Parts: sequence; C-alpha cells; structure tokens
Amino acid sequence: MQSDRLSEPAAIASTPLADGPGAAALPRHLEAGEHPVHRHSGWRVAVGAATSAAYSAAGLFLFVLALQLLKSGAGGLKPVLKALSADGPLNLLGFGWLGAYGVMSGSPVAAISLGLYSGGTISDVESLAMLNGSRLGASFIVLFVGFILYLSHRRTADGLFIGVVALLTAFTLWLPALPLGILALKSGWFDGIEVGTPGALTSFVDIVYDPIVERAVDWLPNLLVFAAGIGVLMGAFTVFDRALPNLESTSGGRVERIKEWLHHPLAMFGLGLGITAVTMSVSISLTLLIPLSLKGYVRRDNIIPYIMGANISTWVDTLVAALLLDTPRAFTIVFTEMVVGGGLSLIILLFFYKPYSRAVLALARRVTHSRRGFAIFLGAIFLLPLVLFLV
Repeated sequence: MQSDRLSEPAAIASTPLADGPGAAALPRHLEAGEHPVHRHSGWRVAVGAATSAAYSAAGLFLFVLALQLLKSGAGGLKPVLKALSADGPLNLLGFGWLGAYGVMSGSPVAAISLGLYSGGTISDVESLAMLNGSRLGASFIVLFVGFILYLSHRRTADGLFIGVVALLTAFTLWLPALPLGILALKSGWFDGIEVGTPGALTSFVDIVYDPIVERAVDWLPNLLVFAAGIGVLMGAFTVFDRALPNLESTSGGRVERIKEWLHHPLAMFGLGLGITAVTMSVSISLTLLIPLSLKGYVRRDNIIPYIMGANISTWVDTLVAALLLDTPRAFTIVFTEMVVGGGLSLIILLFFYKPYSRAVLALARRVTHSRRGFAIFLGAIFLLPLVLFLV
C-alpha cells in the first residue's frame, strides 16, 4: 500500500471570447458592465447568512438540551458500568477512546463525560481519563475518510498517511498528558479555577429546559433519558455542521496568498487553532487536511503542528459545556486537560519539533508502506482501547 505521488490538479482550460465581425452582440445590460449573477449575489449571501444563523441557533438549543438530559439520566448508566466492571481511569480512558471511534468525533464523548461526572456517576479523575480518551479517538475520522477515498480509487494513499499521522500525533501527545493531568487534578494545581454558570444563564436554562427534562425523567427510565441525551447531542452536532461554510470550496486565489506562510510550523499551528475554533469540531478541521494536502495547499510532511493546534482549540466547546452544566469542578477538569495537553504540545513544538516530527512521519511511512503494516496498525488501535476498557 505504498503511497503514490500526489495527483496534479486538472488544468482548467479557458476559451477566449469570440471577437470580430462574426461575434454575437452582447445585451445592453452586459455592455454596461452589469452581470445577471451580480444582481442576486447580495440576496444569496443574505439568505445564506440567515440560514447559517438559524442552524446555529437550533444546534445551540439542542446542545444545551442534550447536556441537561445527560446530566439527569447519568445515574442510569451506573449499573451498566458496574456490570462491565468499568471503573477507574484506565477503564474510562478506554471507554472514551472507543466512544470517539464509534461517533467519529471527540466532542460528543467529552460532553458525555462531563454529564456523567455532573450526575455523580464517575469521579473527577475518571472524567479526566474519559476526556483524554475522547482526544485519542477523535482523529479516527481522518483515517476513515482516507480509507474510503483509497478504496474508491479516486485518490492516492496520501489520505491514509494523513490519518495515520493524525492518530500517532494524538497518541504521543495525549497519552502522556493523562498521568500529568491526574497529578495536577489530585494536587489541586488548578483548584482555584472554578468558573460557575452565570446566574442569568442558569435562570434561562431552568425556565426553558427544566420542563422538558422533567417530563422525560417522569416518563422514561434514567438509562433511556441518558440515551435520549446522546441522540439529541449527535443531532446538535449534525445541525451545527449544516451551519458551517464549505471551507474546501474556498477560493484558490485567497488560499494561494497564504500558501507560503503554511510551511512554518507556528503558522500551521495557528491555522489548526483557528479553523477548529471556527468549526468547533476537530473532526471537521482535521478531515480538511486531506483535500488541502491533495490539492497541494499544505505539505503532508508539515501537518503535525496543525494537528497539535486543532487538538487544543477543540476544548473550547467542552469548556462551554462545563459552564452550561453548572458544575464548577467540571470546568476545572476540562481546564486541567487543556492546559496539560496544550503545554506538552507547545514544549514539543518550540523545542523538540524536528526530532519529534521525524519520528512520527517515519513511523507513519512504515505503517502505510504495506498492507500488512497497515492491518497491524488498525488492529492495535482497536485492541488497545478495548483492553483498557475491559481490564
């Protein structure tokens, strides 16, 4: 399964306008410089903006509702975890890791972790471990998309390479962050950072969402309330996705103007931070690496800083979720994970980037060099979290 070279983008042929005596006369409004497309462009932009705003509002409503359902129904999951003997940081690490694989995103699993903690089902350390697991599995979507494109023969094996690099970067940064995060949490390094939900927001949530959640609790067992919360949460992220612009269709000219800046690690790090902050999803921002790389906008050997930045700014929506749950300690848990993981990323980026990137890229090339190597890698990334969850 050796990676092929990037295919060159197809050239777009331009046909000159006819001129001379035989040329057709232009309509008067075109001769004056007016184009029919321009008449409606402003209207289309306004409609597009209004549609995005409506989707964003709907997604936010569903997101808050999902958090309240998860918090209220979290107790129903306790017997399930007990039956599976799932307790302790290692079990919850595997649980979060597999969960991110299952939903192909880390943010919903992170929100579920906070809901379980706020509902008293798991401890703060277990919640931190589950958050960490959500980071480890969030990049799987990149490998999945690359694999589908490879099987369809529409692209080269570069998509697989990018997916492997994304996963290896997550493993090598966030696995070491777990013991440091547990140490920081137990030692109380960030205990002073407990941000509670503003009173006005709490009142709004109580008025709007309490009647809905109370009805659900009255009619359904806790486990089904929790399951409903997961369903609503996935729906919220789907609606949010509809509100996002199609970044892949960005004008080539605009991208070309910043293309030269993207060869610097810090520039790529900032790009990863920015795009993930806009899309509020590391799955989306990391998956964009495949078309950007295949079109030659970014070099596949220079994507590691982008992945680092994306995995830091993705915590913003989880911090918001912690605030909405009105559990100050939940905010501290997320902040601890964000600071520890972000700190490790910055230390490596600023002081050890060259040896680190060489090691990750060399391992990724080895994994994608043959079908056997890739199969072993796939088996390992599924077996390890499963063992952690069941041990």
